[in-house]
Amino acid sequence: MLESYVTPILMSYVNRYIKNLKPSDLQLSLWGGDVVLSKLELKLDVLEQELKLPFTFLSGHIHELRIHVPWTKLGSEAVVITINTMECILKLKDGIQDDHESCGSNSTNRSTTENTKSSVKPRRIQQAAPTDPDLPPGYVQSLIRRVVNNVNIVINNLILKYVEDDIVLSVNITSAECYTVGELWDRAFMDISATDLVLRKVINFSDCTVCLDKRNASGKIEFYQDPLLYKCSFRTRLHFTYDNLNSKMPSVIKIHTLVESLKLSITDQQLPMFIRIMQLGIALYYGEIGNCKDGETEDPPCHNKDMLGNITGAEDETRIDMQYPSQYKGQELYSQQEDEQPQGWVSWAWSFVPAIVSYDDGEEDHLGNDPTSTTHQQKAQTLKDPIVSIGFYCTKATVTFKLTEMQAESSYYSPQKVKSKEVLCWEQEGTTVEALMMGEPFFDCQIGFVGCRAMCLKGIMGVKDFEENMSRSETEACFFICGENLSMKGLTYLTNSLFDYRSPENNGTRAEFILDAAHHKETYTEIAGMQRFGAFYMDYLYTMENNGCKGSANQQDFSSGKSEDLGTVQERSTKSLVIGPLDFRLDSSAVHRILKMIVCALEHEYEPYSRLKPDIKYENETILNPEEVASLEEYIPTRHTSVTLLKCTCTIFMAEFNLLDHLLPVIMGDKNSSNFMNTTNFQSLRPLPSIQILVDKINLEHSVPMYAEQLVRVVSSLTQPSDNLLHYCYAHCYLKIFGFQAGLTSLDCRGSYSLPVPIIPSFSTALYGKLLKLPACWTKRSQISVTEGIFELPNLTIQATRAQTLLLQAICQSWSHIGNVSSSAVNEALMNEVFQTVGVKSKNPLPTLEGSVQNVELKYCSTSLVRCASGTLGSIKIGAKAPGDSGKEKLIPLLQGPSDTKDLHSSKWLNESRKPESLLAPDLLAFTVQVPQYMDYCHNSGNLYGEQTWKINLLSLWSQ
Repeated sequence: MLESYVTPILMSYVNRYIKNLKPSDLQLSLWGGDVVLSKLELKLDVLEQELKLPFTFLSGHIHELRIHVPWTKLGSEAVVITINTMECILKLKDGIQDDHESCGSNSTNRSTTENTKSSVKPRRIQQAAPTDPDLPPGYVQSLIRRVVNNVNIVINNLILKYVEDDIVLSVNITSAECYTVGELWDRAFMDISATDLVLRKVINFSDCTVCLDKRNASGKIEFYQDPLLYKCSFRTRLHFTYDNLNSKMPSVIKIHTLVESLKLSITDQQLPMFIRIMQLGIALYYGEIGNCKDGETEDPPCHNKDMLGNITGAEDETRIDMQYPSQYKGQELYSQQEDEQPQGWVSWAWSFVPAIVSYDDGEEDHLGNDPTSTTHQQKAQTLKDPIVSIGFYCTKATVTFKLTEMQAESSYYSPQKVKSKEVLCWEQEGTTVEALMMGEPFFDCQIGFVGCRAMCLKGIMGVKDFEENMSRSETEACFFICGENLSMKGLTYLTNSLFDYRSPENNGTRAEFILDAAHHKETYTEIAGMQRFGAFYMDYLYTMENNGCKGSANQQDFSSGKSEDLGTVQERSTKSLVIGPLDFRLDSSAVHRILKMIVCALEHEYEPYSRLKPDIKYENETILNPEEVASLEEYIPTRHTSVTLLKCTCTIFMAEFNLLDHLLPVIMGDKNSSNFMNTTNFQSLRPLPSIQILVDKINLEHSVPMYAEQLVRVVSSLTQPSDNLLHYCYAHCYLKIFGFQAGLTSLDCRGSYSLPVPIIPSFSTALYGKLLKLPACWTKRSQISVTEGIFELPNLTIQATRAQTLLLQAICQSWSHIGNVSSSAVNEALMNEVFQTVGVKSKNPLPTLEGSVQNVELKYCSTSLVRCASGTLGSIKIGAKAPGDSGKEKLIPLLQGPSDTKDLHSSKWLNESRKPESLLAPDLLAFTVQVPQYMDYCHNSGNLYGEQTWKINLLSLWSQ
C-alpha cells in the first residue's frame, strides 16, 4: 500500500526533530488521514548539529503540529503540514570558550553523535517497508516525487528570539506558507516533466514584526521600544531548474524576495544594539567568531574526527534507506564535503543552500554497497555545484530615527512610559541585493538602489526647527538627495529577477549566467550599473581558479614551503562601488541630527567581537628554494577595492544654531552625555550664506594582499626579495580628485540659490600611499620602508575680495562659536557686496586678492630608523587684481617666483605685467627633511643618525 511508503518518509522527519513521539500512535493517526500533536519539544542538539549555526538553542517548542494526508487524492492534492505557534530562543556560543570545549571534549561530542546515530538506526530499520508486489517501483518513485514536490507547509505564529548581553531581538511572523505554483506563479499541483524541467514554489510571509529591546540585570525588559519592523509582508519565489528527469539536484536555484514597503524604526536606545547585531553579522561573515581556529592548540583534529563519524553515519543510513527514493533522504551526502575542513560562517551558509531541495547523488546505489567512507567521500566530492541566485528587492524603504524620553503619568504610583519623537528619516527607492554563486570557485554580490533622500523631522535637542508651527518647506527639510525618482527610472531594479515579466524564467527559457571573471567585468561595468540604478551600485566579485591537480580552496598556505601549495590556486577579489550624482546640504538641523545619531551609537559598553591581534615576530622562518620563490611570484592573490563618486555637490550653510559643545565631547570621548535642557526657539536666518563645493569625480582605489600574514612571513625570510614580492607586502591606496571647485552662495526665503561666487577655481589633485603589513616581521630589515606617500598638485588658485573674506569668516565663526548666531554679523550691505545683482555693475568695485601655486609634489617615507620628507614647489604667485582706468583689470604682484630680477632696480620692473617662467624652468623650492625614529637606538650608530639632520635646498628662489 502507499501508506507503507509515504508514512516512513513523514515520520522520519517528524521523529528526527521532535522528542517523545510514539511511532505506533503516529502511524495510526497518519493512516487515518490527519494527525494532531500538541506541546512538542524540539531536539535542540539535533538542530544544532544539522544547522551548524554559531548559535546555541536555549529552548524550542511547538504548540501544535497538524499533518493532513489526502490518501484518496494523493496524486492530485497536496499534503499539508501546519505548525501553530512555534517558538525558539537562541544565544551566541561563548566564542573561544565553546571552541576550546568543543575541541577538547571530543568524547562528549562523539558520544552525542553516536547516541543520535544509534537512535536513528533502529528507527529507520523499523520503518523499512516491505516491497509491495502490487505497486511497481517506478510508479511509487514517481508518485512519491509528486507528493514531496507539492507539500504545503503552513506556520502560524512563528516566534524567534535572540538574547545576548542586554539585547533581546525577537522576530514574530503571523503567518508563513510555502506551496507549489505553476508558470504564472499561481497555486497549482505541479511536477517535473520532460518538457518542463522546472519546479516553482512560493513562500508568503504575512505581518512580520521585529522588536529590539533592552533587558536589565535580572533579565527583564522594563520598557518596550517601538518595533524595528511592524507588520511587514513580503513574498519569496523559488525557481529550480533540472538537467533531466533523473537529476536529484537542481542545476540552477533561484530564490528571490520582494518587499513592496519596508518601514524601519530605530530609537536612540536601539541604535547601539542594532549596530551590535550588524557587527555580529560582519564577525560571522569573516569567521572571527564561532570558529575553532582560536582553540586549535588543544586538539586540532577534533573536527576531522567528528566529521568522519558523521560521514560513516550518513553511509549507514543511506544503506538502510536504499529502497526509498534517494531524493527524500536528506542531504548528508552533499554536506559532508563542506564539513571536512572547519570554515567560516559563509561556508556554512553555502553548504546549507542545496538543502532547500532534498536530493542525493544518482550513484547512491553503488555507494550503499561500499562499506568504506573513503569511497563515499570521493563520490560526494564529484557532485557538481549548482548555480544559486539569491535576490532581495524592495520597492520603497524608510528608516526613521527617533529620540526617546521618559514620561511619567499623572499619578505618582503610575509607571513611567517611553515617548518617542521622530527627528530623522531616510527614504530609499528601488533597492536590489543580488548574489550569484557556484560553489566556492565563483561568488558575486551586487547591491544598488535607484534613489534616496534624507529629511529632518520635528525638533532636535530643544530647538524647534521643524515643528508644525514653523511651517518650513519639505525642500528645506531634505538635506541629502541622490539618484533619480523611481517613477522616472521604471522597474530596472527588478531586471532579470523572478518578479520581472521579461526575465527568461517567466518566458519559458533557461537563463544564462556569466561565471567568468573577464566576461563579468566587461558586462557589469560602472556605466552599466549606473544606468540600471542611478544612485548607488556595488559589485563584489570573488573567483578562484585551480591551475593544478593538488590543493583546494583553502589550502594556499604560504608557510608550508611546498611548491605544490604555491601558485596552484588563483584567487581574485574585487569590489567596485559607484555613487551617482548627489546633493549634500550641511545646515544646522542636519549636522546636529547626524552628530546626535553618532553620540547615541557610542553610548554602549559592549566588548568588540574581535580585537586587533598584536604583531607577532615569527622565530621559525621558512626558507624557500629558488623554484618555490619563482612559483610564488607567478601569482599572489589580492583584494582590490574601488570607490567612485560622481558629480558631488556639498553645501555648508552658516549655522543658525550651534549646540556642538554638547555633542563633540562625547564623540571625542572626553565626557559622557548629559541631559540637555531646552534652548531658545529656532529663528530662521534668510538669506542664508553658504559655502558650496563641487567635485566632478572622486576615485579611491585600495589593494591589500589576501593572505598578508602568510605572505609576509615568507617574503621577510628571503635574503633578497624581489621588488614584485615586496610590492605585494604593502597595502596600497590611490586617491584622485577631479574638478574640485568651491564658491559662495546664499539661500533666499523662496528656497532658491543665488549664482555662486567662485573662490577656488576648478583643479585636480592625486594622493598615493602604501603601508607595510606586519612591520614586526621586518625588524631586521631597516632599509625596508614602512610607509610611503606621494601628493601631487598641478595647480591651485584661491581668490577672494574683502567682502567675500568677511563672509567666509562669519560662516566659520558660526560653527566655531557656541550659541545662537547673531544676524548682525551678516548685514545686508555685506551680502549685496558679495552677491551682486546680475547685469548691475558695482560703483566701487573692490580689488581681489589672488594666490596660486603650481607643480607641488610632496613625498614622505619612513623606515624603522628614520623618517624622511621631501617636496618641490614649481612656482608661486600672489597678487591683487584692481579695476584699471580703461575698465581692464590691473595686476599688482605681491610675490612671484621664479622670476627674472635683472631689472629689479629700474622703475619699469614694478609696472610691467610679468608671467611665470615656463614649465622647463627650475623649481622654485626643493626641500628634504630627515628625522631619526629612535634616538636611543641611533645614539651609538655614528653621526649619520645620531643627530637630527636637516637638509634644505632652495633652488632658484631669486634668480640672479
